[in-house]
Amino acid sequence: MTSLNDLPNIDSGLFKAPSNEQLRLPQGAEYKPKILLLYGSLRERSFSRLAVEEAARLLNAMGAETRIFAPRGLPLPDTEDTSHPKVDELRQLAQWSEGMVWCSPERHGAMTGIMKAQIDWIPLSLGGVRPTQGKTLAVMQVCGGSQSFNTVNQLRILGRWMRMLTIPNQSSVPKAFMEFDDNDRMKASPFYDRIVDVMEELVKFTLLVRERSELLTDRYSERKESAEEVSKRVNQRAI
Repeated sequence: MTSLNDLPNIDSGLFKAPSNEQLRLPQGAEYKPKILLLYGSLRERSFSRLAVEEAARLLNAMGAETRIFAPRGLPLPDTEDTSHPKVDELRQLAQWSEGMVWCSPERHGAMTGIMKAQIDWIPLSLGGVRPTQGKTLAVMQVCGGSQSFNTVNQLRILGRWMRMLTIPNQSSVPKAFMEFDDNDRMKASPFYDRIVDVMEELVKFTLLVRERSELLTDRYSERKESAEEVSKRVNQRAI
């Protein structure tokens, strides 16, 4: 778990780690929330990666277990089969997670192709099981210039398409090159505080949804279909 000593921008007297007790949830599922974080740039000094690393530190301090997927080496969708090591790694992490954080730079008014490729490699269905359905999602973006919300809006659409429960709060960091110091740590600012808010909300929603996602996403239409029929429909090639 990340120590608050490694979070110099945090006022320890105001910092709260969400818990079952705080949320008035029944005791039982006490294991750490499992959060996968994705970022959308391959630059050596990638600000979406740095933002994700800050988010992971905060999540760890809140009691979560985090994994960050490094997209370097991930092939374009459909250029390799799913046995490719990076594809398999991403899919295994998607199945492992209870929630996700997606953070992309905005490029030409949209998310990057690197970000989209990662999401495209996560299947809607694996043998009739949807690996993202009912999982929580937080969306973030970093901007090279003034603040924009194009990318987080697009990520929300994708989250809905992947049948994820996207939390209300979100983060958009303008002029990201000015928000990180020479040690690649985010400076104290309202933008940093917003990331704290988003991660706190993500943990809360993950705890609330935990062990209830199957009930919340149970659908009449799908109860009429067998797992084989669901898999055929979701994975159809000719659309």
